[in-house]
Amino acid sequence: MQGFIININKARDEDLIVTVLCEERLQTLYRFYGSRHSTINIGYLIDFEVQQNLKTTISQLKNVLHLAQSWNFVSEKFYIWQEFIKLFYPHLKDVEHIDKFYFELLKKASEKWQKQNAKRVAVESYLEILIHEGRLHNTANCFLCDRKIEDRVALARAYLPAHIDCIYDSGYKMESIEKFFKTKNSFHLDNADIERLYRTLCEGV
Repeated sequence: MQGFIININKARDEDLIVTVLCEERLQTLYRFYGSRHSTINIGYLIDFEVQQNLKTTISQLKNVLHLAQSWNFVSEKFYIWQEFIKLFYPHLKDVEHIDKFYFELLKKASEKWQKQNAKRVAVESYLEILIHEGRLHNTANCFLCDRKIEDRVALARAYLPAHIDCIYDSGYKMESIEKFFKTKNSFHLDNADIERLYRTLCEGV
């Protein structure tokens, strides 16, 4: 079985509770501490086995193999990846069986991470989530005052459109954001815009 580690909590001693996002479900598993265990970390794509434990309600994480990519060892790229992937845990933690869309999205993003700007990949992936979940709003009206947005559009959490005066933000060119929402591609946005969109993403999926 394969999955991405999206959360780790310490249990007693050096044991861990590990949450793994797999193709169709979240697996919450117990990892016993031991010198023979391979190192695990949030963001790792792992191949693993699950061992049922009749004495407890939580199964054991066994025989873990890190399916590493070269960018995993580039500190800046891996830090952004961890920052991004951590957002999936609060978003999905109460769902046991999930759409395979999320696993496939992370697989696709991880394959792009080496060659492309990591924050651009994260922002484009987040837009795909909003579209998949039916949460992407068009830019016609401000979500706060419901009046039409004429020129510059500001984006709040979940990329909700607003007037720049309603959320006290400098905003973006309307045509740039409309093009981004339509094409799901950020190539026309400059790095400063991407940085701001990424910071909004980090407020929560």
